[in-house]
Amino acid sequence: MAPLGSHSIPVLVTILLACFSCFLITAFSLVPTAPLHDASDTTDFQALLCLKLHLNDNAGVMASWRNDSSQYCQWPGVTCSKSHTSRVTELNLESSNLHGQIPPCIGNLTFLTIIHLPFNLLTGNIPPEIGHLRRLTYLNLTSNGLTGTIPEALSSCSNLQIIDLSNNTIDGEIPSSMNKCSNLQAICLFDNKLQGVIPEGLVFILLKKRNKVKQASDPSCKELKTFTYADIVKATNGFALANLVGSGKYGSVYKGRFEFEEQPVAIKVFKLDQVGAPKCFLAECEALRNTRHRNLVRVITACSTCDPRGHEFKALILEYMANGSLESWLYPKVNKYGLEKPLSLGYRIKIAVDIASALDYLHNYCIPPMVHCDLKPNNILLDDVMGARLGDFGLAKFLQSNSSSKFNSSTSLAGPRGSIGYIAPEYGYGSKVSVEGDVYSYGIIILEMLTGKTPTDQMFSNGLNIRKYVESTFFSHKIGEILDPNIIPNFEEDTENNCDPENHVMTGMLSCVMQLAKLGISCSMETPKDRPAMQDVYAEVIAIKEAFSALRV
Repeated sequence: MAPLGSHSIPVLVTILLACFSCFLITAFSLVPTAPLHDASDTTDFQALLCLKLHLNDNAGVMASWRNDSSQYCQWPGVTCSKSHTSRVTELNLESSNLHGQIPPCIGNLTFLTIIHLPFNLLTGNIPPEIGHLRRLTYLNLTSNGLTGTIPEALSSCSNLQIIDLSNNTIDGEIPSSMNKCSNLQAICLFDNKLQGVIPEGLVFILLKKRNKVKQASDPSCKELKTFTYADIVKATNGFALANLVGSGKYGSVYKGRFEFEEQPVAIKVFKLDQVGAPKCFLAECEALRNTRHRNLVRVITACSTCDPRGHEFKALILEYMANGSLESWLYPKVNKYGLEKPLSLGYRIKIAVDIASALDYLHNYCIPPMVHCDLKPNNILLDDVMGARLGDFGLAKFLQSNSSSKFNSSTSLAGPRGSIGYIAPEYGYGSKVSVEGDVYSYGIIILEMLTGKTPTDQMFSNGLNIRKYVESTFFSHKIGEILDPNIIPNFEEDTENNCDPENHVMTGMLSCVMQLAKLGISCSMETPKDRPAMQDVYAEVIAIKEAFSALRV
């Protein structure tokens, strides 16, 4: 046995840092499991309802998990077996803002092969009933608030290959019985309060598998893939114009494909001749290194090298967003996205929820808290299912932290920070970066999504801005006059006063629009103290989404 003394802690950390959630979950979907048996009962259905009952779902991810809905295999975060369609095999609720304790009834989902619940706010002990899950191959509970000890029963999961319990407050000893997990490839336990000894079998497993683990590409890994300048040139066809996705002050983004990767990527090449671009690159690296959330664009790796002429070259390789930016969907006449199908009200609400979720994470759950500082439609990217991701952290700032001098000067502001039309008014007067600044920008985007007009439209002059424009119609109950014509098809002016039951859907949609407008106006108030906190904004926009979903449009 290896002691967990003061001299061995660095070794333990080095070993355990080599693991973990770096493994792509889909890889474990293909792992053979024990023979399956038909199940016609409702065991899994009831177990999922039990999970929802015991967990606080502030984000509404489990809103469709209802007792009157038997299609539980289609619920968000749930995947069922293809051969035994009533049995749940995967539970994936990463970064879903779930609160509470994992209930023992999770042990009733006996066909589970994957449990992926990282980056939530789960507390309490790991239930020993997880030991009932003999088919389990992957367990990821990293970055929660779990306490207690590692249950001895976990060793009963003999098919386990990956265990990640890092970044919790688990204490006690590592059970010696974990040696029984003969299929184990990696176990990650750092940033806990463990003591005692490391079972020798685990040390051997970790050392033996370490090189394989390092090859994984998840951004939480310490070892990321390395790309050369030549790799990037080849991936972008020599930075061909046809591959150019967009361009900004500090960099250009290209669509690329590396010959050894199946999926395309986005490659952001920094314009290092621009003043501030190198600092922007470092800021993005720092921001993306310290954040991970389902509504933030995922970084794959960074490239800092020289081109053949000896000039410095810096690039970020990011997850590719197939549906472009929100800007390209709001203005389809100008851009190629959305020409065939304009952005519906439902998608606009969904995007509002996703961005509120990202900002709530940055402001309230990121350590230290972060302010994005450049929120605008062009920095809101849409994936292949129209899920919104917040990108471009080149201007992001960490808020001050008393525990680390590293961030002590990060809230100072030299000149306006952000994009014209979206910058909070107080920034123009030299105010420091604050979360209220992001709330203001979010409010402007909400109003832009409703009106289809940018805050820099020529009509906004002589004291008129987009907030006052919407506000004037809101209080006179004539908001239909300023709506983007694509937001509610076949909208009629008298809908607002029409109580005919046949028009209940249209009336309900208009009610959602009114609530969104009210939220946008509130967020974009001139004075920071008059704006709501992001966590309240998030709760409000979730309520709007639920009201819209109830219309079954």
